[in-house]
Amino acid sequence: MNDLFNRYATPFITGLFLVSLISGVALFFHVGQSTFHEMHEILSMVLILPFVLHVWKNWRSVTNYVKRAPMWIALVVSLVISIPFAIPSGEGRSGPPQFALAMAVMNAKIADVAPVFGTDGATLAAKLSEAGLKVTGPGDTLAAVGTASGKPVEAVAAAVLSATAPAK
Repeated sequence: MNDLFNRYATPFITGLFLVSLISGVALFFHVGQSTFHEMHEILSMVLILPFVLHVWKNWRSVTNYVKRAPMWIALVVSLVISIPFAIPSGEGRSGPPQFALAMAVMNAKIADVAPVFGTDGATLAAKLSEAGLKVTGPGDTLAAVGTASGKPVEAVAAAVLSATAPAK
């Protein structure tokens, strides 16, 4: 078993790194977002296991690197250049534009959202109440309905889609 780990840790790091590299570059250039996003996230998490096995296999070399300045310089530079990405820009929630759009819809009043789904505010409010959500009227925002009902935004969004789906 130990031989199996030793033989495959580095090749899997190489393969998964190439997948992460290609999908990361595609995401950076906004190519194939729907194809590459989940692949990049999940397989980058899978990359952790062969990385740990690689470090374990090469522990002596790793400890020798840690004793020298280039490793510490590389680690500090990597940390410093990552900090700006972790600081909120002040423009609200960052991320894909579809998330910002979804949050704008969730923060809108039922009366304002209803026409997008081919109905009016009073009808949508009634259907959401029938679905078990706490709605006081079409002036409520969808986010407030979720909060009042103790439901996450995903559940409210699902209820809106269900309430406005065409009858089969």
